[in-house]
Amino acid sequence: MNDIIRSIEAEQLKENAPEFHVGDTVKVYAKIKEGARERIQVFEGTVLKKQGGSTRATFTVRKNSNGIGVEKTWPLHSPNVERVEVVRRGKVRRAKLNYLRDRVGKRAKVKELVK
Repeated sequence: MNDIIRSIEAEQLKENAPEFHVGDTVKVYAKIKEGARERIQVFEGTVLKKQGGSTRATFTVRKNSNGIGVEKTWPLHSPNVERVEVVRRGKVRRAKLNYLRDRVGKRAKVKELVK
C-alpha cells in the first residue's frame, strides 16, 4: 500500500522546486481564480517557517499590510504557486521565526545575509 502512495506523491512533486530558506524575503506568485478568469497575485514577505516533507511540504510567509500583519501558508508543490522568487537572503539562527509576530517596525526586520 505504501508503494502506491509513494508513486502517486512522486508524480505530484514539482521538477524545479524553489530554493529558499527561513528568513529570506520572497515574492510568491500565486494563481487566483475569479469566476472564469485566472490571474496571478504577488505576495511579498519574510519566510517564517518551512515544514513537512515530500508533497506535504509547506511554507509560511508574513508581511505587513497597512500596519496589520498578514500570514499565508502555501504548499510548496502546489499547482497554484506558479513560482517563488527570492528578493533578499536573511541571516537567521533559527528554523522558525515565530518571534517576529510580536515585533513591530524596525525590530521586525531580519538582517541581510552578505556573502
